[in-house]
Amino acid sequence: MPLDIKSPKERLESILKNIQPHFVITDKENKEKLKDIFEDEKILLIDDLIKDTKEIKTNYENLIDTDPAYIINTSGSTGTPKGVVVSHRSIIDYIEWILSEEKIRPSNSDVIGNQSPFYFDKSLFDIYPTFAIGNKLVLIPEEKFLFPIESLKFVEQNNINYIYWVPSVLTQIANLDLLSKVCPKLDKIFFGGESMSSKVLNYFKKYYPNAVFGNLYGPSEITDICCRYIVDRNFSDAQAIPIGKPCRNTQILLIDENNQIINKPNITGELYVRGSCLSLQYFQNLNKSSEVFIQNPTHNKYYDKVYKTGDLAQYNEFQELVLMGRKDYQIKHNGYRIELSEIEIALSDFDSIESLCIMYENNQIILCYQSKIELEKKAIFEHLKNKIAKYMYPQKLLRIEKMPLNANGKIDRIALKEFIKTQS
Repeated sequence: MPLDIKSPKERLESILKNIQPHFVITDKENKEKLKDIFEDEKILLIDDLIKDTKEIKTNYENLIDTDPAYIINTSGSTGTPKGVVVSHRSIIDYIEWILSEEKIRPSNSDVIGNQSPFYFDKSLFDIYPTFAIGNKLVLIPEEKFLFPIESLKFVEQNNINYIYWVPSVLTQIANLDLLSKVCPKLDKIFFGGESMSSKVLNYFKKYYPNAVFGNLYGPSEITDICCRYIVDRNFSDAQAIPIGKPCRNTQILLIDENNQIINKPNITGELYVRGSCLSLQYFQNLNKSSEVFIQNPTHNKYYDKVYKTGDLAQYNEFQELVLMGRKDYQIKHNGYRIELSEIEIALSDFDSIESLCIMYENNQIILCYQSKIELEKKAIFEHLKNKIAKYMYPQKLLRIEKMPLNANGKIDRIALKEFIKTQS
């Protein structure tokens, strides 16, 4: 189980209390961070472990494919981490899917630039194909992403041509028009972990007209990716990029509130995933596991485990899935049911907005946005008038100097909540 050395002490303590590991391996520099939250005698120093040995004993011969391989702790919208347990079988399935996808599969001459830290499941996409194929994997230092132009210089200097980055990083590059200054030779550009703006995609396509672009979707609970869309047509800045269709050996069910399967376009339902990609549930958390790892609600003929994602989606006219937001971001305001992400999509092509997030606090729809200028409600409403209903318009606009991101590079809604409190 990888741990982030930069995590707040409270988060580390919460994870360690939940998982109760036998040992923690660290180095002298970071041992102090475990003081008072983990038994000293169970802390192993990496320097003491690295030594020549004549015999290495493993438990490999006693393992089967459904045994746990690792635990990834989710960031969690509530701030409380959950330990997702993933089996060897799921990883093997994941690797075989990547190898079966001609547009996604790296060649052994590709150089992959890793952006996601190893405690974040998006890194699996970089690590496992490298082991399977033998291409080169370059770990990009985290500090390079604090100054996006430095990350581009690093990519160029290291001949990186293949990336899978979170949209927040790509958005910063587009907002600052950095590709006009540094434009590394990229052949494959994938993104996932949160919604990607078509405006940002179009910016990258301008500089990389022949590159393969792909939108990859999947929560930690299903071994990283269960749905993908390889960009094969043009999108206006206001259009949502689909997440496409299920990966090999995976089925995605779009289910309505009456547990009926949705097959027709433009009807919103919740995504349920089934297949060997599913994790072994949450470690030492049967209550939470039983809420989301459930019997397939469309039948009761036999045990058929599915993962209830909490993500809302629709089919478009191409029978591709398009995300419509989170079920927990669905609100009821003045008697109307509203998807907050629908407002975000409607504002995604507003020129002056570099980054945005719609929040619902104190019975108000609030637009938190990053921009060089202060925006007026009049301009926002004018932009929205032919896109969404008036009852969905934001009632409050909050300009923020820099959109807060969590450790995984996604917009930090918990930090935004605190920011809103300071403004009220």
